[in-house]
Amino acid sequence: MIEVIEESEAAPTARGAEPLIVCENLVRIFWADKVEVQALQGLDLTVLDGELLAVVGASGSGKSTLLGILSGLDVPTAGTAHVDGLNLLTMKGRDRIAFRRHTVGFVWQQTARNLFPYLSALENVMLPMTYTGLKARARRARAAELLELFGIAYARDRRPDMMSGGEQQRVAIATAVANSPRVLFADEPTGELDTETGADVFAALQRANAELGTTVVVVTHDSKVSEHVRRTVGIRNGRTSSEVLRDHEAQSTEEYAVLDRFGRLQLPRAFTDALGMKDRVRLALEEDHIGVWPQQAPGKPQGGRE
Repeated sequence: MIEVIEESEAAPTARGAEPLIVCENLVRIFWADKVEVQALQGLDLTVLDGELLAVVGASGSGKSTLLGILSGLDVPTAGTAHVDGLNLLTMKGRDRIAFRRHTVGFVWQQTARNLFPYLSALENVMLPMTYTGLKARARRARAAELLELFGIAYARDRRPDMMSGGEQQRVAIATAVANSPRVLFADEPTGELDTETGADVFAALQRANAELGTTVVVVTHDSKVSEHVRRTVGIRNGRTSSEVLRDHEAQSTEEYAVLDRFGRLQLPRAFTDALGMKDRVRLALEEDHIGVWPQQAPGKPQGGRE
């Protein structure tokens, strides 16, 4: 059975009770060959301080567009998006640069995009700290600590072409958190890796969340990754469609459909396909729930109120 959760309800988290990320009615429209493409269509999302969250969705669902907006790499067409109290819709150029340097960190799927090929692992991690005013000795010490934290200290003097893809991604995570950002965004960070190596990379993200207190938002197609976070948000057709809450200690899972402020929700495709639902469905208000039936179901559903 799938339950319904309202967008205004914030999921609990182990640390912090205040939202770090708030998106309301977020819209992003692109133009491609004179054709309008609505990548985001009124998306709502809340991420609390200290969460480790997975965002999942099919190709073209809008999840990477969302990550681009939240990381300051793109600008929404309409709606509101706030990260750490900063308005991403009205943010000016200089403020946007400072935002990307200090408030957020980012890890790309393509390992080659994350690191400078002519710098060693240690030098790559040190580089973002040049914007903080730290002296070279302090930058070197912190970079070494981060490489140790993520289990990649042995590669400190290696350039990217001397490291495996998994090693590069762990160095990339260390680089992304070098300036102690409030939130770390990772776009398919295990997408190019095998299962075992991907597990090592995800363990590094978990360590950044647990030991550094960094809020982590991961976009992934990997169901094994999403199974290891407490909250998974599904995106479909440019809107949040579902949430899965997991209690790993109790080994329990609850799935919710997200009800937006206009009363809209997206039923899981597996459910509608199984019952042959399309175009229209029949509704009935029950004592404590709403019944939903295929349009072709004969007669009025039993138990429904007039």
